[in-house]
Amino acid sequence: MYDYIKGVFAYKTSGSKGNFITVETCGVGYSCEIMDRDFANLPNLCDEIKLFTVLIHREDKMSLCGFLKREDRDVFNILTSVSGVGSKMALTLLNSFEVSDLVGFVLDGNYKEITRAKGVGPKLAQKIILELKDKLTSYAGNVPVKSDACVTCENSQNVEDAQMVLLSLGYSKEEVTSAISGALAKVSAGALAEDILKEALKILSV
Repeated sequence: MYDYIKGVFAYKTSGSKGNFITVETCGVGYSCEIMDRDFANLPNLCDEIKLFTVLIHREDKMSLCGFLKREDRDVFNILTSVSGVGSKMALTLLNSFEVSDLVGFVLDGNYKEITRAKGVGPKLAQKIILELKDKLTSYAGNVPVKSDACVTCENSQNVEDAQMVLLSLGYSKEEVTSAISGALAKVSAGALAEDILKEALKILSV
C-alpha cells in the first residue's frame, strides 16, 4: 500500500516492544517500527527522512515497518513469506546479518550461520532455506540479465546467481545491469556470487 514515506523526522522511542520513529508528512505523523541498525543511523530530529515501508495487517491492528534501505525492506517481505516467520523474527534476522550475508547463507544452504540470530533454531533455519532458496533463484522467472561485463567474468554462473537475487528483490533489469557492471569492476575475476551481490547492493543503496 505504501512504498515509502518521505517527510520530517519528528521523534523516536525505543523499548522492550521495539524501536519506533514518527515521520510527519502533509500534517500526518506516521509511526513506523524500525530495526536496530537503522535506529542507530537516524538523521537529526527535524531533518528530512525517507523510509521504505511495509504495512502489517493483523486481525487486531495495523502497523508500519520502515527501512532506510529498499533492499532491507524487500528482503523483509521475502522473509515474512516463510510460514512461521513474522515481522518480529524478520526484523531479528535483518538486525543479525547484512542483507548480502543473509542471502548468501540461504543460497549456500548454510543453516548453521542463520541460527546465530536470536530465537532461530536449526529447524526454523532449515525451513527458511528450504522456502527461500527457490524464491531467490527463480522468483525472477529464471531470466538472467545479460551485460557486456558478464562475458569477461571467469564464472558467469556466479554473476547470473547475483543477478537473479537482485531481480527477486524487485530491482529493474536496468538497475541490475548497471549495479552488476559496477560490482564486477571492484571484485576479482571468478568472484563468488555473494561477493558480487554485496558490491552490487552497495551501489544500489546509494
